[in-house]
Amino acid sequence: MTVEDYLAKPSLALTQRRNDVSLTRYSGRFAPSPTGPLHFGSLITAVASYCDAKSQGGSWIVRIEDTDIPRIYKGSEEHILKCLDVFEFQSDTPIIFQKDRLEIYEAVIDQLKQKQQIYACQCRRKMLGSNHIYTGTCRSLALPFENQALRIKVSDQNICFKDRLQGQHCSNLQHDLGDFVLKRRDGIINYQLAVVVDDYLQGITHVVRGADLLDNTERQIYLAEVLNYPQLQYMHLPLVMNDRGQKLSKQTHAHALDPNKAPELLQQAIHVLGQAPVEIDQPHRMLAQAVTQWDIQRIPKGTEISGIYQ
Repeated sequence: MTVEDYLAKPSLALTQRRNDVSLTRYSGRFAPSPTGPLHFGSLITAVASYCDAKSQGGSWIVRIEDTDIPRIYKGSEEHILKCLDVFEFQSDTPIIFQKDRLEIYEAVIDQLKQKQQIYACQCRRKMLGSNHIYTGTCRSLALPFENQALRIKVSDQNICFKDRLQGQHCSNLQHDLGDFVLKRRDGIINYQLAVVVDDYLQGITHVVRGADLLDNTERQIYLAEVLNYPQLQYMHLPLVMNDRGQKLSKQTHAHALDPNKAPELLQQAIHVLGQAPVEIDQPHRMLAQAVTQWDIQRIPKGTEISGIYQ
């Protein structure tokens, strides 16, 4: 069964495809992972992706990226949904959860098997050592697929894209990374596969996200090419750093967004993005004003914004 077969199954509650005539020209998304509560850096991404989509008359959808089930942080999913509600972000389609779509990703894995684009790998981290470039140790071994990691074969070619904010970015995956994992030994679907498949199935045309994901983009472009999916447009936002020069994250103990301070935090996020100020009001009115004033030329240049918020 192929991905196209799944599109005809109403029980899967798939959203519109790219070729659906009702799909707007610009379709963006906000796709948090519930590995911790939303923090101020998450809010920056939500605001920027929302304003960029709406300022161009596009749609904006929310997706919860929760395939890495062991890393899901208790209560974080509820916090994400509550913040979306309190900050009055409105998804244009029902929110989907990747953990409910595992059979779709398995269908894509089957397609790649048939194309002989992936292979089983028995290498463990200890075997690979500190070298992050995989040299293709298992590529020609024809190992059985069961209970092994699955890697995609990459080509010796430059993959380049022009980021709307960061400019030209290129990578030769064979030289810089090597064949990368699409499914882990423990059965967990890798982020790279799930995001590419869902962006295609949901008709996403533009991706706005943090610069920490910039180096993932060539992998996703390559995988999309292998699957014959259209290439997307990307904009990677500078990361908000704490006063110790660390990216805001669960690991750096970033404060969870306080739903009781939604207007104030929203105003601060708009300011950090370099946009024209908005008046403190109900969040949906603040967002509406921010959309009318949205100008990506005002977003700070570079990949970091330091010392703004802990």
